[in-house]
Amino acid sequence: MRTPVSDPLKVGPYRVVGRLGSGGMGWVYLGRSPAGREVAVKVVRPELAAEPEFRERFAREVAAARLVSGAYTAPVIDADTRAELPWLATMYVPGPSLAEAVRSDGPLPEGQVRRLGAFLVEALQAVHAAGVVHRDLKPANVLLASDGPRVIDFGISRVDGAPGLTRAGLIVGTPPFMSPEQMKGEQAGPPSDVFSLGGVLVYALTGRPPHGSGAEVRYRVVLGDPELDAVPPGLRPVVAHCLAKRPEDRPRLAELLAELVREAPQAPVWPPPKVRRTIEVRVKELDQRRGDGPSVSVPSCLMLHAQALLDAGLTDAMVARAVGRGTV
Repeated sequence: MRTPVSDPLKVGPYRVVGRLGSGGMGWVYLGRSPAGREVAVKVVRPELAAEPEFRERFAREVAAARLVSGAYTAPVIDADTRAELPWLATMYVPGPSLAEAVRSDGPLPEGQVRRLGAFLVEALQAVHAAGVVHRDLKPANVLLASDGPRVIDFGISRVDGAPGLTRAGLIVGTPPFMSPEQMKGEQAGPPSDVFSLGGVLVYALTGRPPHGSGAEVRYRVVLGDPELDAVPPGLRPVVAHCLAKRPEDRPRLAELLAELVREAPQAPVWPPPKVRRTIEVRVKELDQRRGDGPSVSVPSCLMLHAQALLDAGLTDAMVARAVGRGTV
């Protein structure tokens, strides 16, 4: 099966307005429902759709995301995991990811990070209440919307009671934001997401992960101390608590939420001013496209939304097989 030479006019019931991006997993389109609702539609590449392991992983991503409901997650609106090219439609969020915002505008001030952290704690409370462990919480998987962040990408989540796809000892995740137990290939429960949240907060405050990156990051996550010198003193004990090596030494989410809001009796305005301007530009571009026909491209200010959606659920082995066929 070959990669299509042109973009589809429709995916399921959704009219394709334009392509948001493409990557190793497939394509993400800006779609519109018959009633006019904008959605982000992720479509799997043919070579991956032909992999039974990937199809099962993609189906589990959809199932895990559907279990979770909350103000700070991007809900699954529709999906067809059995289609010739499986697809997933989620709410479109016209905001940058945390990774994008920090790269373009620099770290966030302490007050904003406290509020961001409180939002993310509430998101994880909803995720864990549904019996799901995210396992890949990172800045690229946090979209900054006008009413709060949205946690996305449940491609490697674990659902309580469901048999896992991963083998014992298999490392799956994003190393700079993985917990020590993930890094060692052990079972990752809710405290693993707390560790990742600590790393996300350090990134928001400093522009870098607490254990760095590169070849040595795996060793540092498991055995090294996090680099917290650039973290404001008021938040340093909070993130250090999240980054405890042993899962049982990390705070519970309710305790963490109390710590984050304790020093901020008057919450700062959300979103941060530069993020608000980015959202306003994207909404304006979206408004200009309403009523337009299908297109093969979307203005650049909308394209970055897709990047966090593109590579969920991929393993190195899957990518290697696709590359070996010359299709990626």
